[in-house]
Amino acid sequence: MGHDKQQRGRVVSARAGVENWSRRQCLTAASTSAVLGSVGLAGCLGGARDESTIVMSGDTDFEGAMDGEDAETSIQEALWDAGLDESITVEVQASVDDTDQRMQNYQSTLQAGRSPPDIFMMDSGWTLPFILREQTTSMTEVLPDDVLSRVEDDYLEASLETARHPETGDLHAIPLFPDFGLMQYRRDLVEDAGYDTSAWDTDPPSWQEFAEAAADARDEAGIDYGFTTQAAAYEGLACCTFNEVMTTWGGAYFGGTETLFEAGDRPITVDSEPVLESIRMMRSFIFGDDASDTLDGYPQIAPSTIVQWTEEESLGPFASGESVMHRNWPFSIMDLGAEDEFGEDLGVMAMPYAVSEDEAEFEGTGGSANALGGWHLTLNPNTERTEMAIEVLEAFTQEEVMLTIFELLGYIPPEVELVEDADPDEVGPVARYGEQIQEAADNAIPRPVTDIWPEQASVIAQEINAAYRGAKTPEAALGDLSNRLERSEVDVEGQNGN
Repeated sequence: MGHDKQQRGRVVSARAGVENWSRRQCLTAASTSAVLGSVGLAGCLGGARDESTIVMSGDTDFEGAMDGEDAETSIQEALWDAGLDESITVEVQASVDDTDQRMQNYQSTLQAGRSPPDIFMMDSGWTLPFILREQTTSMTEVLPDDVLSRVEDDYLEASLETARHPETGDLHAIPLFPDFGLMQYRRDLVEDAGYDTSAWDTDPPSWQEFAEAAADARDEAGIDYGFTTQAAAYEGLACCTFNEVMTTWGGAYFGGTETLFEAGDRPITVDSEPVLESIRMMRSFIFGDDASDTLDGYPQIAPSTIVQWTEEESLGPFASGESVMHRNWPFSIMDLGAEDEFGEDLGVMAMPYAVSEDEAEFEGTGGSANALGGWHLTLNPNTERTEMAIEVLEAFTQEEVMLTIFELLGYIPPEVELVEDADPDEVGPVARYGEQIQEAADNAIPRPVTDIWPEQASVIAQEINAAYRGAKTPEAALGDLSNRLERSEVDVEGQNGN
């Protein structure tokens, strides 16, 4: 390969300097740069980049990790070490952090037939609509057979399901990292309140035991909250936090997990009794079991403000020591699990549950369930640098690249088993929770993504939030939601000529 790492660093820095200068000229010239986002910048970069540069969309964290701005190593170094030709560099084009806005930017870019970016970093929650609109390239057709086989054999199956064409089964995206909802908690406070948490790592408690432990530990420690989570009327409620709670009660939007990606001809089961019970439980957590539409024996443990909170707002009280339990993604473990924060007093487990899989009414529900998130890499069908881009995608499938990303950013490898073999001293505190992450992976529940999911998710979030707040009874909210979901499914049947 030729270059040593010091020389590589000089090459990266030199190229980055030229490209950053070009980017600044573009932004200076663009009077509406704040609106252009990734779309406007893409066209500008197209005339300035080096012939051996592959442009990949991403976020600011990934952009920094690619060039190793704040670390001794970098993703670029790992890609070269994994066999990527050292003449090829990857530039991450940072887009907006808001996932919905990024989706719209990508849609505009692809509809206009633009490139770069050559590779898109797509949310696993909305990759399928791009696949169905034929705005991605089939990995099954372009990847070497050995690489494709390794991905399909070793990657988390739940992630691969969100990367395949639902009709042909062809793989259209390479999972970059999966994400799972995890219950994080103060193990020290729970045990001080008299609870044994030794089995929770691999066998989470029931929701009722969880709630009792949260209330008792809160009272014993004299802090504000027993539990914080995300319940604002946004995508995260529909895809993730409510999806988890509903599934652990044995409920489902569309009759179980077998019809998640097949809109138009599936049952609407969102108004079934298990779903109603899950909302009553959450109302108990917010208002206490003396309020209307709640469950006996489930104490008040969460503030009413959770109905306005997304990830960052809900994390604050837990990070500051004012909550016992907290539901979030693995990113927060990187900081909170550090020795100068909670250290090993930070407990992590998969979601509690209300009914077992055997007791659940719908297929694939019951037991612990952890919302599946994460991001994929897709190849822009409009790129003029297909061969180089495929080389980059191949390099991303190598173990050393996955582990470097895990070390730098805390992103779980798509080969989840690698977490248990990782050294916490090298990759940080997330590696300490390999068993729990594997448990969450085994119980991962995807959102029901189809080309009409964005519309459905918005309606779900509004109605569930209204039920949590008490603006509607659970029966009224789920009845209205059922009717609206049924209309959207009928519309799909009509479009398909059924």
